[in-house]
Amino acid sequence: MPLKKQSFKDDEEAIYDDAVIYKRGEYWHFRMWLTNEHKYARFSLKTRNKSTALDQAKLHYHELKAGELSGKRYFSITTKIGVENYLKEREKEVGTLIVVGRHRTIKTHLEHWLDHIKRDTKLKELRRTDCENYFLERTKGKKNLQVSPTTIANEQASINALMKWLHKRGETYIDGFDFKKLPRVDTGDEANRRNTFTDDEINKLTNVLDGYIKEAERDLLGEGNVTKAIAGYYLGVSLISGLRRGEQLQLTWNDVYEMEHEQSIKSTFELIKITVRGATSKVRKTRRFVVKDEHRYFLGMMKLALKIRKVKVKELEAREYLEDSLIFSADGKAPITIRALGYHFDKLVRLAEIKTDGRDLVPYSFRHYFITKRVNSNLPAAAIAEMCGTSITQIEKTYYHTTEEKMVSNALANYKYVDGLLVPI
Repeated sequence: MPLKKQSFKDDEEAIYDDAVIYKRGEYWHFRMWLTNEHKYARFSLKTRNKSTALDQAKLHYHELKAGELSGKRYFSITTKIGVENYLKEREKEVGTLIVVGRHRTIKTHLEHWLDHIKRDTKLKELRRTDCENYFLERTKGKKNLQVSPTTIANEQASINALMKWLHKRGETYIDGFDFKKLPRVDTGDEANRRNTFTDDEINKLTNVLDGYIKEAERDLLGEGNVTKAIAGYYLGVSLISGLRRGEQLQLTWNDVYEMEHEQSIKSTFELIKITVRGATSKVRKTRRFVVKDEHRYFLGMMKLALKIRKVKVKELEAREYLEDSLIFSADGKAPITIRALGYHFDKLVRLAEIKTDGRDLVPYSFRHYFITKRVNSNLPAAAIAEMCGTSITQIEKTYYHTTEEKMVSNALANYKYVDGLLVPI
């Protein structure tokens, strides 16, 4: 439909027969009548220069015309609705292709993107350059100063996965954003050293933890004491196993069992074989490994689970009774919340009188300690990677330079040449 308006002001100019550019404030805008949709397409050209506005408008005109001829519709859903639809689709993959924790992470990433791009933005108005300054915007202000380049890179990957999904369904004209290259920052070793514990701190925590659990178990009817005891056992197992949070929260009693071994029979510790199912693993691969449970956290949690359920069975029958119920749970169905774990972790750190000194100590720091301890015990990287469900490259890159003990060990090592090869004495 040709434009009804035939006379134009200085801040207006026609584009062919059915479009016009016009100035609103300092910026030029574009308007075009879409015959098939009986609506005007309106959007900002984001430029103050009229010549640039004319060039962009003509490009948009041809794109819209081509879209009309091919049956494409211009008016689209908002970014907020697009994200909601995508998350619903990804939720179907939980338990088969992704774990619950991964779905939560994707949701968090896309929430940050919606804050940046705005929730009422039309998907078909998005251009590849709209997120060029995403890194700068995400790290603005005191609240976001600690956001690392690695976190931003992960967010950008989630955002472009969303865009690719939307593009395939005809909701966007682009299949991704052209993000600016992120600064390379080698923070792996130092960051993990800052965010983990010393041996002395772990000893203090362990001593406090035992009393913390016993105090809660003395009065399970007391407010919050069941959760307190479960959180205590969770943190103890986290320390001795190095499990990721999502893997540990989804452990069932069928995934663990006590191994009989000559050394464990003669000692006070237990050897526990843990199976991390592929469906609950971050890397989607089943792995099995054995841990030394000196404080009998698993046995204690089993007895607690039976007490909570008010069931009296023999220890040998307990595993059969509990079967596929979740370990770190009051009812065997819903795991203890992340918030509760964080709360009790912080309490234990304060009770153990551990000074954080600017370190970002969180429950995941136990995994850092677990891996670092094995690296410094000269356990082969391949064995550590297999036990912890990560790659040899990641172990070597992130943990092989984390402590002074390892550096001193390397410095004091003696070597000699044997048949032309340098070998340790």
